[in-house]
Amino acid sequence: MRIAAHGLALDNPVGWDARIRKYDQTAAPTESPGPQFRSHAVLHAADFALPEERGDFGSGAVEIMGPTSAFLALLEYHPDSARTALFSSNAGMPPQVSIDDFSSRQLQRTIRGQGGAQFFFAEGGRAFCLYMVLGSLANRRHAVPRLNTILSAIEITPRPGREWEELV
Repeated sequence: MRIAAHGLALDNPVGWDARIRKYDQTAAPTESPGPQFRSHAVLHAADFALPEERGDFGSGAVEIMGPTSAFLALLEYHPDSARTALFSSNAGMPPQVSIDDFSSRQLQRTIRGQGGAQFFFAEGGRAFCLYMVLGSLANRRHAVPRLNTILSAIEITPRPGREWEELV
């Protein structure tokens, strides 16, 4: 089943649950002058049923993963971030990941036995973080090929102009 929203699309393989949403909470106030911004697109995909309540990096989902499970989050950042070294040094989403990319040290929050991988990149004038979690680092030889199947099915539409909504 194909899902598409907010400039992201995914041909969702059988056995995967995927959702795309726009982060809809206002940014935390900052002390810097100028407008506050909302985050943009968030794509979640997992080979298990995603809970309705999930954090951007998968909190609420990664806690219920089994040892053979895989989870992916693709999070968009402010367009200005696409020009920063963190994002611009990597042009485009990685077409594939390797079992060597995963480590328990790459997790947003350490959960015993799990492994993660994180990549920052710019594509089409948009800045993204690709974050993936394996239910078991020991099973990565079986889970990583499934994540590569999902990666090959994700489409990112270039940003046509300033799409960020400034908040007053």
